[in-house]
Amino acid sequence: MPELALLGGTPVRTKPFPAWPIWDEKDVEAITRALKNGKWGIAPPEQSEVARFEKEYAAYHGAKHGICVHSGTTAIRIALQALGAGYGDEIIAPAYTFIGTVTPIIDVGAVPVFVDIDPRTYTIDPAAVEAAITPRTVGIVPVHFGGCPCDMDALLAIAKKHNLWIMEDAAQAWGAQWNGTGVGHIGAAGIFSFQSSKNVNAGEGGIVLTDDDDLSELIRSFSNCGRSSQGVWYGHYRIAGNYRMSQILAALLSVQFSRYPEQHRRRESNAQYLARKLAEIHGFTVLERRPQVTAHAQHLFIWRYDRDAFGGLPRAKFIEAMHKEGIPISPGYSIPLYKQPVFLEKRFDPKHAAQRVDFGSIQCSATEKACAEEALWLTQPILLGETSDMDDIVAAALKVRDNAHLLLER
Repeated sequence: MPELALLGGTPVRTKPFPAWPIWDEKDVEAITRALKNGKWGIAPPEQSEVARFEKEYAAYHGAKHGICVHSGTTAIRIALQALGAGYGDEIIAPAYTFIGTVTPIIDVGAVPVFVDIDPRTYTIDPAAVEAAITPRTVGIVPVHFGGCPCDMDALLAIAKKHNLWIMEDAAQAWGAQWNGTGVGHIGAAGIFSFQSSKNVNAGEGGIVLTDDDDLSELIRSFSNCGRSSQGVWYGHYRIAGNYRMSQILAALLSVQFSRYPEQHRRRESNAQYLARKLAEIHGFTVLERRPQVTAHAQHLFIWRYDRDAFGGLPRAKFIEAMHKEGIPISPGYSIPLYKQPVFLEKRFDPKHAAQRVDFGSIQCSATEKACAEEALWLTQPILLGETSDMDDIVAAALKVRDNAHLLLER
């Protein structure tokens, strides 16, 4: 039996996985073109890198409108503003997501209502959503977590029943589809992120998609100092900030996005291969992919760890051993959002409506289990490797499983 690298043996893998970001001279040329154009901020439509990217990206997802801004978090904020979310409104969101999903809810004066995830998918649990609805509920912010679409059929039915809007957080779900429809415009609106870890990457940036003409006008106004497409340039029709994307960022995004379909295909292929292999190992459960998920963005590859099947080996020790074997897995989020200090200590306006919420009393069992003992993450650059790279992940996992008793004795 091969000795674990953690105990002095030879690691399964010593070569690195694919580096991120990926770039070449095309990216340099695009940035140079935008620099030489001299229109770094707002530009006429025929010269605008931003306008071109907005159209390309919206069309890829089958959406009517795309509005670029400078981050995914900003995209959520202005989408919520455009949807009319305000003081005292309740907005339902999952407890297992990045904090950028919910800080915009606080920003617009609304109250985040945290609900649990479905442990089979790690996306928001529709039953928990319906149970959380009150007379103050105005909307739902489902997260297509890791690139996997939520159960949009169930969520749309709930929203229709209770007259709620849905704003999709698709920050990790570029090109993902539910029943053949691109996410991000299945609800009233949806957002995507282009931050540096993301599958489509320009360092920073975000976009809002929608099929609603009036909502699109509002979102663009909130991103552009409150201007109106029907008004004069120095006419400002609502309180708003400047959240516009620069032309240089959009030029880089256009080139990065041109590579995406092939990268998406490779991630999907490798993820499905890896899922089949890991599912054969007792003690691992790969997250479920519903039949309606016709495309998965594969931003994260996630599976569930059962310590009992590894003789009681704690997840942290399994991860340490995998790292020594050359496999950079992660436990993901360590605490649910409602246990973040900002919520437990209510570090926001003392007059904010969320002050009435006892965040410390919230319990979402599937979320807490994922954070504390169960979730294992692989990040998206790993899925750009070869089949042999996926085999190394499986080989390392088997090696640690077969030697788990030795780690327990340490």
